[in-house]
Amino acid sequence: MSEVAFLGLGVMGFPMAGHLAGRGGRNVVVYNRTAAKAQSWTAKHGGAAAPTPREAASGRDVVVACVGNDDDLRSVVLGPDGAFAGMKKGAIFVDHTTASADVARELAVEADRLGLGFVDAPVSGGQAGAENGQLTIMCGGSAQHYAAIEPIVSAYAKSCRRMGEVGAGQLTKMVNQICIAGLVQALSEGLHFAEKAGLDQALVIEVISKGAAQSWQMENRYKTMIAGKFDFGFAVDWMRKDLAICLDEARRNGATLPVAALVDQFYADVQRMGGRRWDTSSLIARLTK
Repeated sequence: MSEVAFLGLGVMGFPMAGHLAGRGGRNVVVYNRTAAKAQSWTAKHGGAAAPTPREAASGRDVVVACVGNDDDLRSVVLGPDGAFAGMKKGAIFVDHTTASADVARELAVEADRLGLGFVDAPVSGGQAGAENGQLTIMCGGSAQHYAAIEPIVSAYAKSCRRMGEVGAGQLTKMVNQICIAGLVQALSEGLHFAEKAGLDQALVIEVISKGAAQSWQMENRYKTMIAGKFDFGFAVDWMRKDLAICLDEARRNGATLPVAALVDQFYADVQRMGGRRWDTSSLIARLTK
């Protein structure tokens, strides 16, 4: 399966598709809603650009997408110019969008009707993970389809696991976002408390990061949080989109998410402060304003 199409060349998709063409050694055709971005990608990585998802997907063994949300995903998959209209029987669609489990199941049913495979495969690791080829990928789909696509997506993954049937990848990503929300809020409160207590915040983190409080967020974000710098990483707007998916799913499955719901409202406060594109670690800005 060396013939691959990649749909969506944003901050994540652009480097991911690049790894497919580079270390993955795949023949890649790309599509992006803004054609100039696709032309920029081919100038850097070779391959070819197509004017529609259907044309990008035509004749490909695997079609990969990384777009914004459920509606964006439907727009590149369905309809006369969508990827499904161009895919050959037996081809597999891999979706890296952080979307709902419902849309994954919906598209999987349509894929099956057309003789196609479908794997929902949201990623974690942010822009840096995409650029460095160090993403964590959580997948939902049949064991057969997962086995076929794992060697392909490994071009930009440090870890890739099948979590269950279609939808399980998206549900696992929801758990990831729920955990991050709580961690970042706790880290924000801890740093805020340290400052008010007259402690050296950096020294505090140096000590407690060697114990049970340690986390990726602590190791990678405390310095910029102390400095009040948030112009990088995963944007607040996108985190609120993800948390909305989590809370909507929780209403259906009966899960209780009081911390996630509260942190979602804290992110709304950050948006009102003008931080829509700030990194998610900007929760601390609410406490220090």
